[in-house]
This record gives sequence, structure tokens and C-alpha cells, in this order.
Amino acid sequence: MKDNSNLRVILAVAFSFLFIVIYSRYLAPQTPEKQENTQTKIQENNAPKITTTTQEIQNKAPVSNISNQKIIAVVQSKDFEIQIDSLGRIHQVYLKDKKYTGAPELGFFEHFKVLFGMMEEPRSLEKLPLLDPDALKPLEIRFSNENINQEAFSRDYEASQQEIFIDGGPKTLVLTQKLQNLELKKTITFYENLKYDLKITMSNPKESYFITNGSRPVTDRENYAFNGVILQTAEEKIEKIEDKDAKKVISFDSVKFIASVDRYYTSLFYLQNQDLHAMIDGDKNKNPMPYIHASGDIAFGGFIGPKDYQELKKIDANLINVVEYGLITFFAKPVFLLLEFLHQYLANWGWAIIVLTIIVKIILYPLSYKGMVSMQKLKDLTPKMKEIQEKYKNDPQKLQSHMMQLYKKHGANPMGGCLPLLIQIPIFYAIYRVLYNSVELKSAPFIFWINDLSVMDPFFVLPILMGVSMYIQQLLTPSGLSDPMQAKIFRMLPVVFTIFLIFFPAGLVLYWTINNILSIFQQLSINKMLDRQKAKEIAEHKEKKSSVKK
Repeated sequence: MKDNSNLRVILAVAFSFLFIVIYSRYLAPQTPEKQENTQTKIQENNAPKITTTTQEIQNKAPVSNISNQKIIAVVQSKDFEIQIDSLGRIHQVYLKDKKYTGAPELGFFEHFKVLFGMMEEPRSLEKLPLLDPDALKPLEIRFSNENINQEAFSRDYEASQQEIFIDGGPKTLVLTQKLQNLELKKTITFYENLKYDLKITMSNPKESYFITNGSRPVTDRENYAFNGVILQTAEEKIEKIEDKDAKKVISFDSVKFIASVDRYYTSLFYLQNQDLHAMIDGDKNKNPMPYIHASGDIAFGGFIGPKDYQELKKIDANLINVVEYGLITFFAKPVFLLLEFLHQYLANWGWAIIVLTIIVKIILYPLSYKGMVSMQKLKDLTPKMKEIQEKYKNDPQKLQSHMMQLYKKHGANPMGGCLPLLIQIPIFYAIYRVLYNSVELKSAPFIFWINDLSVMDPFFVLPILMGVSMYIQQLLTPSGLSDPMQAKIFRMLPVVFTIFLIFFPAGLVLYWTINNILSIFQQLSINKMLDRQKAKEIAEHKEKKSSVKK
């Protein structure tokens, strides 16, 4: 029982941070180092085959060189480039905007190598490729009829234009494939925001086939966000199939969208006027392979690009569900919307984070106040608690009873200091997921040396400031710790937090640092108030005592 209330506070702090670190780094889905080991490879001399029974999607029939098709059309704008290959597929999508072409994120040790001149600082890219060249490609069609499928993967498409530049309005490209007993046309209208309208027409309206939005984009070397396929059913239910979890074929009668996603980007199809019947199979590594099943003509929308919340909302309101924050999405989305609202007025994501921190602090003030007052009362009661512990050390039942009477008499709550911290856990984790997953914050500068709030502080200044502010907060916060081991653990917490937070996005460390600074001022004001209150009580007690003597 000794200092049990303070021990709870320490354990709550440790648990809150360990929960975030362990889940984010070890339990969340990860991107393996080599994409060719995780995505569907279309090997040379193998054409894909699909059966209408949805029992299997395999690569069997021999053809040649389907993985190295020539580029027959290029669609460009100032911000992107889309390559179309001779099988009528989107071969590659390049982003040109500087927001997306920044230098790749460095790891902790790589940062040190760059700082000490042991490694050259990586340069920005000319353009960012989104798709794995060996993965399942968007707009690939696989016929249920094996003979037609075999012929389709050996016959080139013809493009209506070889080069298209989008500089104001949408532009249309027509891809035509003429088979022995079938003619297929893909009419694709491209827009400046990377969305496209797709219309497929078949000379045989009964011909069954599958078309894919492709495997997910691959842009991060290290990725702890959700990777896989997300879809929304007609009943508004969100279904998610992660990489390595596609163990069987799953079909959906009607979907509003189907999206292959990584941390920042997506390739998706979405409903326009016709129902979309979706199917998800797994490759040899159990990574999801998404398809839309149709017969004859069909039309729907598509998009390949960043998961920008507002841009997706403009395309189709349902597409906001493509933006995913893990287990805490239901709470993280309102946090993001508030952060985005603040950014509209402040025009800087760093200042928006600071104002968000202040808002959270104001909302939690009543609980924080009660917690701090409770901890101060516990500190004042420490001598009496020790007396009770010593007196009833061999009688746990009486010890517990007298301790509870002591708490009740003086209005102290041994768990009062833990509650504000426990409430901070989902807030802290939600902000972490928002800062890590939101493409809006990618390459977002703050001030001075902070050029990107979505990655770690390059000079580790913010983590050190966080550690110092946490230490100062400890000095001001009543603890009442008398056990040497507990006191040592408590003193080590700022060091432990500093080391862990070095690896986290600068925006998150900024939030935690500002939260600590606000807590310091809050604790100072409460300490002064309690001192005044205590002085007043002492004066009243002396006055009462002197009046009794008279």
C-alpha cells in the first residue's frame, strides 16, 4: 500500500506511452522492405486467368512479355504524368508537385550520418512514382473465358492519341483492343485533380470479365500505416483487408468504392450510375488483389493519387472513408477536421497544432485542476499515511479501511491524478495517427529548422525541449514519493520519453512539448492558489484557537 496512489500515476504514464509505441511500431501493419516480395508479380510467359465462380484468380496461360509492355500513351499536366501501356493499363503514375517529391525520410542513424558528414543528404526527386512496376496494374482486364483471356494478353491496344496535356479542362483518351470475336473499348476522361471517368464497351454484351484498380501504391520505405484494400458496401459498412490477410476470395454484391491504399496514396474505383460488384482475392503472399466483376458495358469513376481529405470529398462524399487512421479513426477524424479548420485561418500546420493543444488543455482543465489539487492533498497527507501504514502494517484490512477514512475526511482521491492522464491517451494517439497518416501535413513546414512536421526533428531540438519541460513539470508537481525506487523511476521518465519521442513526427513532439509548457504554467497557478488557500486556513485556525483561549 505504500505510496500506492503515486505508483498508479507512474504506471499510468508508462502504460500510456508504451501503448502508443508498441501498437504503432509492432502491432500496426508494416510495409516489408522489398515490395516485390509483397505485391502481385505478373511473371513473363504467364497470362492471368479468372473464373466466374470466384473460386480462384490465378496466372496460368502462357503468353510472352506481359510484364514489359511498351508505353502507347502519356497523359500529363503540370502536376502529374500517367503512362498507359499496350495492354490498356495504367503502367505508372508520377507526381511532380514539390510537396510529394521531397527527399526520402531518413532514419535515426542516417540523420546522425548526415549531421556528421558521413553520408550525403538525399536529394529531392524529379517526380514521384506511385506504382510498383511489377504489381497488378490499374485498368487491367481479365476475362472469364480462358481462350479470350489468353488472346487479350497477347494483343495490343490502340490509343486514339499518344500524348495528352491537361491544362484547364478534362481530356479523353480511347483505347481499343480488337480480338478475333470481340472488340473492347476503354474510354477514359482524365481531370486535373487525378480523377478519371471510365467507360467500357464490349461488342458482346454478355462477355464476363474482371477489371482491377490495381495493387496499392508503394511510396514509403518504412510504413506503419494501414496497407491493403478498403471498400464501402451499399449498406455503408467499411470493410478492410490488410496485406498478408487475404486468405480467401471475398465477393461483395454492391460497393460504393474499392480502394487500394498505403500511408498517403490510393488507387480506387467509385460508384457513379451502375452497381459495382467487387471481388478480392489474395496473391501468393496473401496480399489483396481487388477487382470489379462485370458483363458487357459498364461505367464508373476512378482516382489515383494522394489521400487528400477535401479533394476526395469533392470527387465523391463517400471517398472520405478512404482516409484511415487505424483503430481510433472514429476519434482521429474529428481531431483532423478541427486541425484543418485551424489551418484555414493560421495558414501553418505548426501553429494549428499549438492552438489545438491549447483547446484540448482548456477542455481538460476541470479534470486537470481536480487531479492536481488531489495530488497536492495526497502530498500533504503523506506523514499521516506513513503513520497508518506503520501502525497497521500487519493488518491489511484495517490499513485499507483507515486509509479510505483518511482520504474521505480530507477530500483526497488517490486516483485523481491518473484520470487526466488516462484521458490524454486517446487524444495523444489520435494526434499521432493524424500527423502520421494525413498527406496534408506531408512536407508541411513550421518555423526555423522544422521543414516537415510529418517526420522527426532533424536536429532533435523538440524532443530535448520536451524532456526538459517534462522534468520542470515533475519538479512542480506534488508527488509525495518516499520510496527510493519509485522516485528513481519517476526521475527517469523525462529521459525515457525524450529517447522514444526522437523517432516520432516533429508535429507530435510539438504537441507534447506545448502541452508540457501549458501544464507548467497551470501547475504554477494552482500551486500559488493552494498556497494562498493553505495560508488562509492556517490564519483562520490560529484566529479560532486564540479566540478559544480568551
